Order: sequence, then C-alpha cells, then structure tokens
Amino acid sequence: MPEIKSLFVTRLYRAALSEQKPAVDAAEMEATCLSIAEDDEAGQDWCEENDFPGYTSYASLDDLPWRFPIFADLVKVLDAHVATFAKDLAFDLDGRALKLDSLWINILPMGGVHTGHIHPHSAISGTTYVAMPDGASAIKFEDPRLAMMMAAPVRKKDAPMELQPFRYEAPVVGDVLLWESWLRHEVPLNMSDDERISVSFNYAWAD
Repeated sequence: MPEIKSLFVTRLYRAALSEQKPAVDAAEMEATCLSIAEDDEAGQDWCEENDFPGYTSYASLDDLPWRFPIFADLVKVLDAHVATFAKDLAFDLDGRALKLDSLWINILPMGGVHTGHIHPHSAISGTTYVAMPDGASAIKFEDPRLAMMMAAPVRKKDAPMELQPFRYEAPVVGDVLLWESWLRHEVPLNMSDDERISVSFNYAWAD
C-alpha cells in the first residue's frame, strides 16, 4: 500500500477572545472604533488619498493601546492567544518573545474590499472581529503554493479543506483569527448594508 503524507502544513488559529482574560466588551469596542474613525482626520485623509474604502487607522494612529484602555486590555488578551498559537507552531523563540508590532482599526462599508496581501516583517498576524452584520465578507485565505502549481488541474469542489486552493472563514463578533504573516489573504466585497468592523494586528519576533 502506498503511503501518503501531508507536508508543510499551514495552520490557522480561531478562538473566542473571551477564552483569555481580561474581558473585552464588544459593544464598547465597537463604539470606540467608530468614535476614533470619526475623529481621526489624518486617517480619513489617508484613506481618501489612497482610495481606501471606508476607514483604517493603519497609517495614522500607532498608539491605540496607550490612548484607549479597552485597546490596552485587548492587547493583553491577544498576547495570550498569540502565545498559544506560537506554541502550536513549535516556534523556537530562543529566549526572545513575540511582541505586538502594530494594531489598527478597519471599517469596511457596503461594496468595500481589501485586496490580497501579506504582512511583511512580522511573524504572526491576525484580526479580531468587532461588527459582522449579515452579508459581511468572510476572510479569504490563499494556498501559498498556488503560484507554483503551473499546469496542475483545478481541485474538485468537494476536495478536502487542506487541498482547496482558497479557504473562506466567516468569523463572528468576538472571534480572533491568527495565521503566519506570510499567508496571503483578502477581504472580498462586503455585501452588507452595514459596516464590517475589525481590528488587525502584527506580532514580530523581538530582539
């Protein structure tokens, strides 16, 4: 009998924020994100200049945990989730830590998209979900081998999850997703009348 193994597995971590402490109130987080978006004129200008749909604080605010206590609590929760994921990944951190490198708000209106990208210069990236109305986009992950498949046939629609070229995850409010930062991902068209709100982040391997 032939032996068939799975090699070079890509891991995706999904959990509820509430599995770690302190508690992060979802309603307060949503209100805080909307308030920041309304007041952040530099972020609004950047989004307009770069044709970014909706709002992101990525290019304007790099100190949310210092400015707002709820984000400081969020970082404590994320630290615990990232530590769990790093252990699962069997990372040899050599006595160094994975530390938060950046954290930003995303507000995607109806018709908004976030095209495929990776997160260079970090080890683990992720998103936690603040508002996911009916019809809001799932997040789409791309098989990292896709660009090297050349003349390979397409996969069957009912192929096992680990063999599919794309994987859609439909999170709910309060979920956190983590993945290695080289994994290409995107947010397809938001079909909801309401805004899709999330907070994304990167963790780097600190010196």
